[in-house]
Amino acid sequence: MSTKDKVKVIGEDLDETKVARYLDMQPHGDENADFHVLTKAYRGLPLEAFERFLQQFSDQGRDINARDAKGRTLLQLAQENRSHLDYVEVLKKFGAV
Repeated sequence: MSTKDKVKVIGEDLDETKVARYLDMQPHGDENADFHVLTKAYRGLPLEAFERFLQQFSDQGRDINARDAKGRTLLQLAQENRSHLDYVEVLKKFGAV
């Protein structure tokens, strides 16, 4: 009989250390590093943790308006997803245009 190796964790406590791990992620190839960590955090963190991530990101002087290879910012991509409008507001709060 086989068993699952991992148990799905719902409501995991995302302390500052876990949120800060996103800041250390490195892109593959020539992707902009700031855009890379922004998109990883956007896709991987719930809103409250994403806002804490953006505070740390901002405190490091990183570029909230970094662009992908097609010239798009994370704000532009988030605005296309109507179910993430609260993420759009948080991005704007931290200076995204």
